[in-house]
Amino acid sequence: MKMSIFGFRPTSLSMVIAASLTLAACASAAPEPVGVIRVGMQPMVQTDPAFISSDTEVLFANHVYDYLVDVNPQNQVVPRLAAEWSVSDDGLIYTFTLAEGVKFHDGTSLTPEDVVWTLDRLRDQDVGSPAADLYGNIEAIQAIGDNQVRINLDQPNPFFLYDLSDNHALILKANTPDPATAFNGTGPFKVESYSPEDRIVLTANEDYFVEGAPGLAGMEIIFFNEDSAMADALRGGQIDLMMRMSTALFESLKVAPGIETYDIPTNGFDLVRLRSDRAPGNDPRVVQAFKLATDRAEIFELIQQGYGAVGRDSPIGPLYVDYYSEEEQIPARDVEAARALLAEAGYEDGLQMELHTPDTGGRPDLGAVLKEQWREAGIEVEIIVEPESVYYGADGWLEVDLGITGWGSRPIPQFYLDVMLKCGAKWNESHFCDQEFDDLVDIAGSTLDEDVRKAAYRDIQRILIERGPVIIPYYFAQFAAIREGYEGFELKAFAGRTDLSQVSLSQ
Repeated sequence: MKMSIFGFRPTSLSMVIAASLTLAACASAAPEPVGVIRVGMQPMVQTDPAFISSDTEVLFANHVYDYLVDVNPQNQVVPRLAAEWSVSDDGLIYTFTLAEGVKFHDGTSLTPEDVVWTLDRLRDQDVGSPAADLYGNIEAIQAIGDNQVRINLDQPNPFFLYDLSDNHALILKANTPDPATAFNGTGPFKVESYSPEDRIVLTANEDYFVEGAPGLAGMEIIFFNEDSAMADALRGGQIDLMMRMSTALFESLKVAPGIETYDIPTNGFDLVRLRSDRAPGNDPRVVQAFKLATDRAEIFELIQQGYGAVGRDSPIGPLYVDYYSEEEQIPARDVEAARALLAEAGYEDGLQMELHTPDTGGRPDLGAVLKEQWREAGIEVEIIVEPESVYYGADGWLEVDLGITGWGSRPIPQFYLDVMLKCGAKWNESHFCDQEFDDLVDIAGSTLDEDVRKAAYRDIQRILIERGPVIIPYYFAQFAAIREGYEGFELKAFAGRTDLSQVSLSQ
């Protein structure tokens, strides 16, 4: 099986993927874990792994539970609870062999039945997890002997291993009665206490199956409602690590004494979208007016200050080197054409709307720039800024007519298409539904012919530029700032997936 940095290219599906780099092998022996890292994050809302979405929730879950397989910072699938796996020649049968010596925090051993129960729960439409659509192509899951799991697909999925590393696919103990409160994982840290208004305190799992991990005796996730207060706490020594922030905050921390900063390119983006299933977004002329009123290059310079890349209204960004295309041109900004389209749609006197945005990163600043750009075309917006926990907490972000949503970087573009843009997808916040688009998404997600997949992705990008009710002004960089005194920190494109079990105090 051959991998590219941002594409998954199966060449011989019959070969056994005996992981040459197991987690246990790559972690060197370490002394008894000492020290604590305090991480500043936004408050959590969801604690059941099946429903987590924000970076805070993913960071918490990623350290209390384990995935069957994981994705490393180089975008390669690597073992976690599965020590090795094989794939049948036709790409329909995956067999996973579980690592030995894995125990849940309550002392019971991991079994294949735990994996079966977890994945069955995730794909159960009645449970309502956003991952249900992602696993809709699973035909059956069964335990094989004492340490193997077999998964049968109803059609080939070249990205299936990446799907198994989805944020929600954390393995729980079978028949856990209330996953939102049990906190019984196999991960490197155990939950000591959780105060929803303040912090969650984690302690090292001394029986963790990965040798040398965790490197710290504890970890605290401390909640802040404002990123600026979080940055002040980092400067003042009240926290040790901050991830996800505006470019302006990052620039200020780069010159702060005693703090090391990191930035990496990602395919994460801020999505500006109209609801397309009701007025005014159900009129294609209104959609085009918004697009023509937007200056993406100016937004990129003002908000991102050169970090990342200019957006092209598609989640298939330039880091997906095998699939990204610039064949379809983004129409140049034309405010007069935008005004004319609004008039044709019945808005001769302009259009007034509310623009909803979470308060994190550069999204409020993005809203302010959009407000000024759109005003020139006769679109007046009132910006409604909400705490991230409120914006996402009750799924209000899925209901508003005009909103800005931050989408974290994923290792493959298919995720966004299946979960965010297909008709009826759980997180289809724009309520976009286009049969040609859906047919192309299905082809891209099932074909084993790489040339066919590339062609489908090119057409998908064309459709979104032409008629998608979405604007992606930029692909943002990921930022982090950590106090001196720690080693082993490696930032991931999706900040919540950053593995702090490998961090330790500097020698």
